[in-house]
Amino acid sequence: MEFRNQTTTTDPASQEFTGYGNYPPRVDQHNDGNLPSTSIIVIIIIAIITILIVLALLLIVLILQRIKSTRANDSSSNESNEHNIGDCKFIPQTAINFNCGSDVNGGYAYGGNLACTPTKFRGVQVFTYRELEVATEGFSEENVIGNAVFGKVYRGVLSDGTVTAIKVLQREGKQVERAFRIEVDLMSRLQSPYFVELLGYCADQNHRHLLFEYMPNGTLQDHLHPNQSHNQYYQPLDWGTRLRIALDCATALEFLHEHAVPAVIHRDFKCSNILLDQNFRAKLSEFGLAKTVSDKINGQISTRVLGTTGYLAPEYASTGKLTTKSDVYSFGVVLLELLTGRVPVDSSRPPGEHVLVSWALPRLTNREKVAEMVDPILEGQYPKKDLIQVAAIAAVCVQSEADYRPLMTDVVQSLIPLTKTNLSTRYSGSYRYPSQSASPR
Repeated sequence: MEFRNQTTTTDPASQEFTGYGNYPPRVDQHNDGNLPSTSIIVIIIIAIITILIVLALLLIVLILQRIKSTRANDSSSNESNEHNIGDCKFIPQTAINFNCGSDVNGGYAYGGNLACTPTKFRGVQVFTYRELEVATEGFSEENVIGNAVFGKVYRGVLSDGTVTAIKVLQREGKQVERAFRIEVDLMSRLQSPYFVELLGYCADQNHRHLLFEYMPNGTLQDHLHPNQSHNQYYQPLDWGTRLRIALDCATALEFLHEHAVPAVIHRDFKCSNILLDQNFRAKLSEFGLAKTVSDKINGQISTRVLGTTGYLAPEYASTGKLTTKSDVYSFGVVLLELLTGRVPVDSSRPPGEHVLVSWALPRLTNREKVAEMVDPILEGQYPKKDLIQVAAIAAVCVQSEADYRPLMTDVVQSLIPLTKTNLSTRYSGSYRYPSQSASPR
């Protein structure tokens, strides 16, 4: 077989001139059969931009939701009485000593005589008796704004213009000295919007005075029981305001019992020790009888029975055994006062109604009778279902067995939603004190 080298020849005249000699023909850039590379790049860029825009929109939506949620929480916090236990602090205890000699002017003070007395202790001011005498115009009776366990309370104006409430401990003896020391110690360590602020104290010679922030709307007792007050210019509190006061008080006790270290038992929780600021926010005062639980045995403290009749827990009144549940009982009594407008003990009432707890307890769990025991001033201001819930809280707080009473944390959590739904936006009650209501502090 013969193989020949075959070469195909073409007429040069029939060849299309490409300008590239024998190189392959140039691919047409505008050939519709292939996807243009520029278009691909444009599409990719558009896709990336679209994705970025979508992500940006999602981020904006999330940020707006976060802002809305934050505002809602802030609003909710305000409506629920700004319940935030994180605002409270309890400073560790340090030694406090009033046993010191007098200086040439006859003055006693913390840590030594007046010549070397610090101007502040734990952030509170140390005053001389003369300064307080000037502030109260010689402790004029016209400046008396209330009565405390061991003395009177005066309205005073300090040299810098600060309006303050000055409590003068007028009795002598170990109990008064102990009460003074406890209040200076505890109130200088308690930092909370739920307690009346201690601004300063005086320990000159035998004088024992305490200076507190000025509370322009007096005590809760002034508003609930004006007939027992020396000033009759109070108008009743509405339903929403009463619930907010209850929540403020519950939060104060919650902090004392469950967040202070060691825990603190107030031991004299009652309406006259609950003060109201210019916005009718409640603050707890009068810690002179308070006890810490650092020396408790099996959760109890054995102590001499002190306090106010009608507010004392049964086990404390009968045995002297004091626990945080003793305060819970007292809170239940105050809640009954807010609910009914009655005082804890009233001998002028018909037989069977002298003691508020005994009269109210069997009615608190009866849906029909509970409506009959409500303060008539509150008629038409509350949803019945909310009334029943408040009555249930009061009922469990005043149980005769301490173990059946709730923790104050549980009480707080029960009151928060009720307060949110019932809090009044306005209050038209009258003011007891002059218009320069609050201390600049």
